[in-house]
Amino acid sequence: MTRIVAGEWGGRRLVVPGDARVRPTADRVREAWMSIMGPALEGAAVIDLFAGSGALGLEALSRGARHATLVEINPPSLAAIRANVEALGAGDRVTVIRQDAVRYVTGMPPDAYDVGFADPPYGLGLAERLALAFRDHPFARILGIEHRASETLSFGDTRTYGDTAVTFLEPS
Repeated sequence: MTRIVAGEWGGRRLVVPGDARVRPTADRVREAWMSIMGPALEGAAVIDLFAGSGALGLEALSRGARHATLVEINPPSLAAIRANVEALGAGDRVTVIRQDAVRYVTGMPPDAYDVGFADPPYGLGLAERLALAFRDHPFARILGIEHRASETLSFGDTRTYGDTAVTFLEPS
């Protein structure tokens, strides 16, 4: 189980997908991430890539974002997302897209979203692939990508939290 840390739904528990490959963002990392993104969240359109349980996008909504698009391809994760959206009564503020996240963003126009979150599976090179896609197609004003602290992305401002890191990217 994971939970919404703060805001409108603070303390509410979220369903986590029944899939060992899904690794929810730790509460302390999500809290730090949201504190950094905080000023940009009010009234924002956000995108949560590799959404898993939808925790990042739902946390952003809880803290004042206007709308969240959750992009996920894994069926157990999609089921968890739908259960969490329903439990929070957030259906009118969420769009769920079933698609490969990297493929999805390459077709978006610049600044399609205000804020982007991404928590790709570790060890597959997806964090770097997404960073490069963002460099070529800057679909948000700011994008945070979670990855292993031992993995270095080719550009961006990286913050480390134990064995987890979040790299923040902005269009150049």
